[in-house]
Amino acid sequence: MDPVVQLLRKLVAINSVNPSLVPGAAGEGEVALAIADHLRAIGLDVELQEVAPGRPNVIGTLEGRAPGPSLMFCGHIDTVGVEGMRAPFDPVERDGRLYGRGSQDMKGGVAAMVDAARVVAQEGLAAGRLIVACVVDEEYASIGADALVGRWRADAAVVTEPTDMQIAVGHKGFAWYEIETGGIAAHGSRPRDGRDAIMRMGRVLHALEQLDRRLQSRPEHPLLGTASLHASLIDGGRELSSYPDHCTLKLERRTVTGETEAIVLGELESILAGLRDADPEFEATLTPLFARPSYELAPNHALPSSLIRVLTTLSSGERSETHTLPGAERSEAVGPTASEARVPPDKQRSDQFVGMSFWTDAAVLGAAGIPSVLFGPGGAGLHSTEEFVEIGDVRRCRDVLASLARDWCVAGR
Repeated sequence: MDPVVQLLRKLVAINSVNPSLVPGAAGEGEVALAIADHLRAIGLDVELQEVAPGRPNVIGTLEGRAPGPSLMFCGHIDTVGVEGMRAPFDPVERDGRLYGRGSQDMKGGVAAMVDAARVVAQEGLAAGRLIVACVVDEEYASIGADALVGRWRADAAVVTEPTDMQIAVGHKGFAWYEIETGGIAAHGSRPRDGRDAIMRMGRVLHALEQLDRRLQSRPEHPLLGTASLHASLIDGGRELSSYPDHCTLKLERRTVTGETEAIVLGELESILAGLRDADPEFEATLTPLFARPSYELAPNHALPSSLIRVLTTLSSGERSETHTLPGAERSEAVGPTASEARVPPDKQRSDQFVGMSFWTDAAVLGAAGIPSVLFGPGGAGLHSTEEFVEIGDVRRCRDVLASLARDWCVAGR
């Protein structure tokens, strides 16, 4: 069995559900130790960076024989929960796919980058430095990536999130807010004594829906598409026979390049101000909860250009041997040479590169001065009850990353 598939099966079999998402969940401790042992066995120096109790980042380094540029491979080792899944930690192979929680998001990418380090270590790194960073908590608040960039730097990074073997040079950001409307509790038979907080939240929801329509009607960003907004959670009231004195809404606003937290906050404050002007008795408070910015790397940066060259070289070699691109039996693109292939609905294409709809740790790395791209295997079922990764993509991703490390750490910038 290919070492990368063996490693992938091992990682999927370990429960690493994020405890910040699911109270009492296992967390990343066990999978981190397994990866640390594996990295040591293939010849890397390893450091465990304790981010939270029992939740360490794992950083492996491979030094070249001569000075040169550094390259980081980065991936998260936590997963979302498993409710509704029959056997989430039983890695099952079927029809060229490996099923299980985290297989696509993103243990397939982690296995590919770790096994790429094995290939490079076996051959010896001619120059520069290769860093393999496996971080915690990306699925919640990215405390792992924040801790990583506090101590580690690289000239460039590849975040191996699932991109269907396409090169992503950007992704959306997000912001979470809470809105609470106030009312007056009263017996349900006494309308003059009560004020309905839930009805008043209906006005807010109507205004938010109109805002979302405006956002999605704007000209699309060439990589990221349009901004959007949705209501995520709502709660209010006490019992059927009483006027509710409170209603709480939590919402998410997805952002594109150029949209700041101040812009988003201003949109929401303007909505509430307008509702207060229309009804002096309208009461509402707005509380920012958490936000992360969008990310975009200039497509002419040396890193995506280097990755294009590697993909083109490897794809040309594969075509000469097989007369067809690997994965041609699927509809997803396999690298930029398959430009005619369908772009999945959560991506936007611009020339040779794509942008991702979901947020990733690339934004943390980029903000710390580490130019980053996203590149990883394909699959399906992100956060769903049936998740899988394409095994062939994991192998190809490993090969591409190993070739990139050889090229970048010698030539680099």
